[in-house]
Amino acid sequence: MKEDILFVDDEEFILNLAERIFNDRGIEILTTSRPTEALNLVKNHEIAVLVSDNMMPQMTGIELLSRVKVLSPDTVNILMTGYASLQTAIDAINKAEAFRFVVKPWDNFALIEMVEDALQRYRLKKSIRLGDESTMLSLIHALELKDPYTKGHSERVAEYALAIAKAVAIPEERMTAIKYGSWLHDCGKIGISETILHGEGPLDEAEMHIIKNHPLWGADVVKDARLSDTTVNIILSHHERYDGQGYPFGIKGSSIPLEARIVAVADVYDALTTQRSYRGAYSVDDALSILSSMKENVLDPEIVDAFIEIIRVFGPPYGIENPDV
Repeated sequence: MKEDILFVDDEEFILNLAERIFNDRGIEILTTSRPTEALNLVKNHEIAVLVSDNMMPQMTGIELLSRVKVLSPDTVNILMTGYASLQTAIDAINKAEAFRFVVKPWDNFALIEMVEDALQRYRLKKSIRLGDESTMLSLIHALELKDPYTKGHSERVAEYALAIAKAVAIPEERMTAIKYGSWLHDCGKIGISETILHGEGPLDEAEMHIIKNHPLWGADVVKDARLSDTTVNIILSHHERYDGQGYPFGIKGSSIPLEARIVAVADVYDALTTQRSYRGAYSVDDALSILSSMKENVLDPEIVDAFIEIIRVFGPPYGIENPDV
């Protein structure tokens, strides 16, 4: 069944405008001005993304999206409104589990980017639920294309994390969860604007808030796809710090799940040994020295020591010294 994007609005000119914008991008969309017809379309089509106006005669957009969540839990919902209010936004999130909230008049580029991100989120969730690793990886690669400096990052993190997990005797049955958690640790960045991800200067408070929410958004994706609690915890906690100064919850020490502490070390090491827009890649020795300086504050000292021992004895595990350089 073909994946469809559905726009619902009681004003025909809005639907015509949306059709024109997306057609110019080579994307076909379904449209309807009646929420009841939208529900029938959801029942009879694979609606990947639903974009709905809020104030409509038959029912509000929030009511429609709430009913769609029952009919098609994987559909990614976006709410549009010309009458923005804090309560509307809260209801959109709490009642309709909306992925994003759009205020009319919209910015065409931002709307297209939002819908394309929603479609990617839908496809990723579907691939996880089906256990389709090749599709999952291809979608992760597409996410990494948002930042050319992170090409191959998730797979390398998985290789490093699995090497650490073996060294610290993690049971074999948890290895798949660590692999998936490593692959998907940044999947919550789906939906974050490229202007934020690519920004060269410091982020402002609002942008930092968005970045700090990506572990929560990523955990929601894998929860919906019914992956293990171990995988969820890796995604949720890989930016927590050993001293409690991390995010999203500020937990510390052994309160951070062990698997998340492992992936955090792998994540930091790969970030250090690959080129970034603002610096070159560190050598292995320099990267290990920086990792050592992060013991007890950012990273679990025992996990860091285990990883350093792996590198000293075997060299960079399953990889090359300075990828992408």
